[in-house]
Amino acid sequence: MKRSVRYLIISIAVLLTAGLAYLWFTFASSYGYTPPKGLPVIEDNVRHPVFVYGTLTHRWVRWLVMGRAGKAEPAELPGYRKQALNIEPSKGATTPGVVIHVNAEELRDLDRYERLGVRYERVKLTLKSGQSAWVYRLMEPALLDITEQIQE
Repeated sequence: MKRSVRYLIISIAVLLTAGLAYLWFTFASSYGYTPPKGLPVIEDNVRHPVFVYGTLTHRWVRWLVMGRAGKAEPAELPGYRKQALNIEPSKGATTPGVVIHVNAEELRDLDRYERLGVRYERVKLTLKSGQSAWVYRLMEPALLDITEQIQE
């Protein structure tokens, strides 16, 4: 009995360590992502509004990605509808989400999280309030890959 409890505790510790290592590698480390050339320049000393509509609407995800949750303000993106991990233009539709204001380093953290230039593109769109904000949208090849995975 003692032996099986010890194995259970060791197994849980190994799984927890592996999970934390994965989260660190994916969201916090600079490994595994090299920004492609030709990405938009990020202005320093400027607050950047970012509209998020998926996992980044959760405080704990923002904290994990940027090191702080930040203040999130409810917002809507008119003319787009959420489709799985993406937003697509759709007349009359509105995508709910939140706006966060980030500094240049935090925007770079978000770019790494979204794999800017590899999986997502960052575009300026106008919110229902009239404010412009950065929005991450799936790039075409990534969109095709996800669509194929969903159909399988």
